[in-house]
Amino acid sequence: MVKRTFDILFAFVALLMLLPLLLAFALAVSMSSRGGAFFRQVRVGRGGKEFRLLKFRSMRPGSEAQGQLTIGGRDPRITGVGFFLRKTTLDELPQLWNVLVGDMSIVGPRPEVPRYVALYSPEQRVVLSVRPGITGMASMDYVDENEMLAKAPDPERAYIEQVMPAKLALDIRYVRERSMALDLRIIAATVKLIFR
Repeated sequence: MVKRTFDILFAFVALLMLLPLLLAFALAVSMSSRGGAFFRQVRVGRGGKEFRLLKFRSMRPGSEAQGQLTIGGRDPRITGVGFFLRKTTLDELPQLWNVLVGDMSIVGPRPEVPRYVALYSPEQRVVLSVRPGITGMASMDYVDENEMLAKAPDPERAYIEQVMPAKLALDIRYVRERSMALDLRIIAATVKLIFR
């Protein structure tokens, strides 16, 4: 209950404070290319329940049909505004709404698409016992994931065989060690990382 109360208060206050910035980003995204300001994607949350994750749209319409992995910061599908939003992770801000409505938490394992969740081992599925988060241990350690995958001969295989298991190991550790004190440390580290 303490974590959920914190999430609601944090998301509500953050949305109010960031409203002018969110509107400015939404306008910039809408003007950069056709397709609207937001991108919605089905992800898997707590208990294996699917929900629609919300982001600022950073790619041209129809890009997801060419693959769900983003390869490198200069993926040609990414718009100019989208590149800035991704580089600063500001494309994730609309997920504060997902937190407010209960799909997500501020801190937790990153929610994955159903296709990859289907590959989880029984041990890895423990990450589905908690609400997924906007940020977390794996999010910070793999902030340059796109660039890492761009260097791989087969990015899809590298993600499934190397990156995803490593991220899940960190997420499993978070689930086992989670506490409000740890959440606050992760939030502080995330803010520091964004400004750096």
